[in-house]
Amino acid sequence: MSDVQQIKQRFGIIGNSYGLNRAIDIAVQVAPTDLSVLITGESGTGKESFPQIIHHYSSRKHASYIAVNCGAIPEGTIDSELFGHEKGSFTGALSDRKGYFEEADGGTIFLDEIGELPLATQVRLLRVLESGEFIRVGSSKIVKSDVRVVAATNVNLERAIADGKFREDLFYRLNSVPIRIPPLRERVEDIHLLFRKFANDFATRYRMPAIKLDEDAQMLLTKYRWPGNIRQLKNITEQISVIEKQRLLTANDLRKYLPSHAGENLPAVIGGETKSEAGFSNEREILYKVLFDMKHDMNDLKKLVHEIIQNGADVNLKGDNARIIESLYSGDTGIIKPATASSPMTYPSHRDDEAIEDTEEFVEESLSLEDKEKELIEKALEKHGGRRKNAAHELGISERTLYRKLKEYAIKG
Repeated sequence: MSDVQQIKQRFGIIGNSYGLNRAIDIAVQVAPTDLSVLITGESGTGKESFPQIIHHYSSRKHASYIAVNCGAIPEGTIDSELFGHEKGSFTGALSDRKGYFEEADGGTIFLDEIGELPLATQVRLLRVLESGEFIRVGSSKIVKSDVRVVAATNVNLERAIADGKFREDLFYRLNSVPIRIPPLRERVEDIHLLFRKFANDFATRYRMPAIKLDEDAQMLLTKYRWPGNIRQLKNITEQISVIEKQRLLTANDLRKYLPSHAGENLPAVIGGETKSEAGFSNEREILYKVLFDMKHDMNDLKKLVHEIIQNGADVNLKGDNARIIESLYSGDTGIIKPATASSPMTYPSHRDDEAIEDTEEFVEESLSLEDKEKELIEKALEKHGGRRKNAAHELGISERTLYRKLKEYAIKG
């Protein structure tokens, strides 16, 4: 068994993705040093395992390891918790008390949610990192402590620095070695492994057969974005294990437990920004919107062209209409030449019915939704050599949806 696999087994880490293996490798390499480490990643990604890896593989492994959740300690008492206090230094200080830095002397202290530290406490922490010295609350005596600091956060500290909520010098002092834990959506190959592990654990705990997923349910599981990461996956697996009577789940069964706002996250462009499922339930509605907008524009353009053909060069073009005509029919097309000071805008002579027929034919041909969908699918399949997975990705739809479209339109691919 490789070293990485042994580490995963020891610390209960599941997965084989590159980002996860890279994070473990960095943790093992930095462990023998005394460098400060900053672990970043979204909430629920499993950041708490990595300080333990660092401590276990360091020369401090026989000394204390203390984990502190900075976000769970009230601002008024956090200095006392971290650095200790003297008797009578504040109301309720009935005796001297050592802080976590004093207790962890010679070992490792893990400061989780470091971004929640008050600015005054950040100053104290910076001094500890630079000189190993601090002063208890209510005391004037300097205390020295040899502690290795590992910090973690799900906050963008660089943005917090810009907002004046985190000290830049402390950030660079903590960030001697950065370790990024990838979110679950970047570990697609690990999602089903984690699900099976949790399902087996809960089956043992509740003395029941483990739940399983059919092929469509597995696909839905891996496509979901998991905003709560591993913690959310574990909670949902436990819910399903307890509630569902059937042990083999379909996609419809699984979908009931996935918050609908995240869904499959089909992209839609609105106001120049890409948003997930913003106002559209599926790709068909997106196509409808695009085609109806196109129809509206083409009808306006058809009326304008008809007016131009009817009235010839005497038509009074104003504002946007003039710009539309110039942009559409100028240049090398030879259809309409742009107007100049010496040469007014001229138009080709056509029979009225001929021009209108051509325009109407073009509009009807372009506005067939089924033909448009079929054409896009065929082009995507041709582009990717018949590989459905790549074609579905190109179209922005799921493989299952693409398969349904192929059957619907009798497309061979």
